[in-house]
Amino acid sequence: MSRWKVFASFALVSLIWGSTWLVIKDQITAGPPGWMVTWRFALAAAGMFAVAVARGETLRLGPGGMRLAGLVGLTQFCGNFQFVYRAEHYIASGLVAVLYALLMVPNAGFARIMMGARAGGRFWAGSAVAVVGIGVLMARAWHGSRGDIALGVVLTLTGMMCASAANVMQATAVGRRQPLFALLAWSMLVGACADAALAFALYGAPVLGAHPRYWAGVAYLALAGSVVTFPVYFGLIRAIGAGRGAYVNVVVPVVAMALSTVFEGYRWTWGSGLGAGVAMAGLVIALTGRARASNG
Repeated sequence: MSRWKVFASFALVSLIWGSTWLVIKDQITAGPPGWMVTWRFALAAAGMFAVAVARGETLRLGPGGMRLAGLVGLTQFCGNFQFVYRAEHYIASGLVAVLYALLMVPNAGFARIMMGARAGGRFWAGSAVAVVGIGVLMARAWHGSRGDIALGVVLTLTGMMCASAANVMQATAVGRRQPLFALLAWSMLVGACADAALAFALYGAPVLGAHPRYWAGVAYLALAGSVVTFPVYFGLIRAIGAGRGAYVNVVVPVVAMALSTVFEGYRWTWGSGLGAGVAMAGLVIALTGRARASNG
């Protein structure tokens, strides 16, 4: 993948995912989070199957493909989002987004364990710089949070570990042999089924939102926030490695805070501005170095 395509992919995913935090925040007051996640990925799975068929891509996965789809579905499209939606009941959505910016670290660690991939010194140097920036942003977001912060942080970090495992699994040799859209379609279907089973066990019969705004949010999260972005994001991970690909999550909270400035009246301080700038500097350092063949 050429450098301009890498940055274009970063921009697309970051802008869309940065906006999804506002929509999720709006949705968590509309009903049980388990059913909201279910409807999102049921619709996303249908959309991903349609895209795969439209592209002429086979829906049949290769050896080990269905097992991988099941694991990715359970970790990425069930565990990850179930924890994220619940975390936003306890802490501000901006803080959740900021914590997810640390995804690059477990991604690089899992890549080392599962694939023997080593991240270069420039990646770790950039990561160290970004972590400082994220720390400043987190301090600002933590100051404005309400509720049971500790529980919210634990839920967020648990969801992040689920997402990290899924990121690296689909980038393994088995994952690279699978058609990307078909793999994502089956993974989302498995995730939606797991979400439905969990929601039924916890909340009983399905809950459907009555307001058109609710379903507009579900459609945006499913189509723009999932069908459009996940193929680009997973393609990015396959191209430049799980550790460097996860730097999307460093940009996302900055985008989320910028949108919050417009739509929620978020007020920037010198601290939040400094944190955003330092995090972006770390991103540039990590992404502009020469990538190894087996980078994280």
